Amino acid sequence: MSGAYKNIPALIVAGTGSGVGKTSIALGLARALRERGLRVQPFKVGPDYLDPTWLTAAAGRTCYNLDGWMTDREYVTASVFEKQCRDADIAIIEGVMGLFDGASPDALTGSTAEIALWLDAPVLLTVDVGGAARSAAAMVKGFADFEAGVRLAGVIANQCGSAGHAEIVARALQHAGLPALIGWLAKKSLPTLPGRHLGLHAAHDRANSAELLTELGRICAEQMDMAGLLNIAGFDDRRRAEATEATEATEGPEATEAHSASGRDAGDNASTEAAPTFETTAANQRDGVRIAVARDAAFYFYYADNLSLLVDAGAELIEFSPLGDRELPAGVDAVYIGGGYPEEHAQELAANAGMIGDLRRFAAQGGMIYGECGGLMYLSKSLQTVGGEDFEMLGLLPFASRMLEKRKMLGYVETTFVVDTCFGPADTRLRGHEFHYSELVPDEQAEAGVERVFVLRGRRNQAPRPEGFRNPAGNVLASYAHQHFGSHPEAARNFVRALRERRHEISSRGPVASEAQL
Repeated sequence: MSGAYKNIPALIVAGTGSGVGKTSIALGLARALRERGLRVQPFKVGPDYLDPTWLTAAAGRTCYNLDGWMTDREYVTASVFEKQCRDADIAIIEGVMGLFDGASPDALTGSTAEIALWLDAPVLLTVDVGGAARSAAAMVKGFADFEAGVRLAGVIANQCGSAGHAEIVARALQHAGLPALIGWLAKKSLPTLPGRHLGLHAAHDRANSAELLTELGRICAEQMDMAGLLNIAGFDDRRRAEATEATEATEGPEATEAHSASGRDAGDNASTEAAPTFETTAANQRDGVRIAVARDAAFYFYYADNLSLLVDAGAELIEFSPLGDRELPAGVDAVYIGGGYPEEHAQELAANAGMIGDLRRFAAQGGMIYGECGGLMYLSKSLQTVGGEDFEMLGLLPFASRMLEKRKMLGYVETTFVVDTCFGPADTRLRGHEFHYSELVPDEQAEAGVERVFVLRGRRNQAPRPEGFRNPAGNVLASYAHQHFGSHPEAARNFVRALRERRHEISSRGPVASEAQL
């Protein structure tokens, strides 16, 4: 562990709990700093897939997750934070839930506070002060004293009734010897971010996302002590000069806007500025291992790390849309279908006969397909909406899925493989997360032909259950778990290695077999 990450200017935007405005503030700060010409690297604490789409749009750089339960300290600090910040001026890190909320009621594991300790980064605590005055200082004091080593460096007061109200809070903090108030927001002054049953709408799903981010940036620039924030982050005069020189030497903010617009639109009304991007080809990619990654309005729940680790292992990633494309990209060795909202687009998915036929042919000819959550639903034989409508899906796994009115599962999970798979031998362990409002329809006869390749364990002493569904041919694997390859980086290397070996095996059979394969 190099320790260089401790010298990277950073601000962690945390909250006393969910719903206090930390997401809006993190987005606003990222946008305001970006508009000042700084290269802002965004991060999100925890297993979230949706907030990162907004942080990516706000900063113009891909947002990465920092998670102390799914991955370890060295991975977080060196493999992700230090690596992604190597050409950035400052990092903005949005916390998860409350500052000390995580995977355990009696430890920091998985919390924002854990990441703050690991990175030795200053924390900005967002507090909803509506209906409180001096009591707000008591709340802040509790957070400041709760865990030794967590560096609370400033307070943002949200839901203030007036400038006078904010002044009372500021004086109370000063009198108690607590970190200063570095910004305040009036009641209902933040624009509402659009949400639905799994969280926020993705930024690239909303036509007005650019306007929302611009407004958040304006509010934060006006209501925050931006110079003070940069000082808290460790952004000294030398770094300011370096950032200015770097900005002048590049194409400028307009180019960053254009680069952030690259990537597939999620729909006709999507904001291209907010479309997520990722590196697609590794420097060491030489032998043509290609993975088609589903990315559109129906499928876009991916950990950026998973894609980066596949690229680092030597794969080339090619985006495709199960909604809009009629066939897979040419010459791919595998298909990766992440989570998302297939239930919101079930009719369109079912109507795209060209893509359904091509994916079925690809699987029948031995092509490898890996699906997670929404991808599992798409691979099933049918999907039933909350309204009771049934739509035909790929049918590559013999059971059906159905949506529920209430949430079925939410929480961290660990998977232990009981057989050899493309991700590694038996006993390989991966950590990940489940979050879904759907379930598989019980069907003993259909499920009898599907192999369970791992045992899944939750954190709350739930009984372990067999999961990880693989077809008899062994080339279609899917699960409700969003597995984080960073929890066991060898898994991504094993996957690419298996595809490479399989491609060489096919090539050795001659051109006829190779053409039949794809």
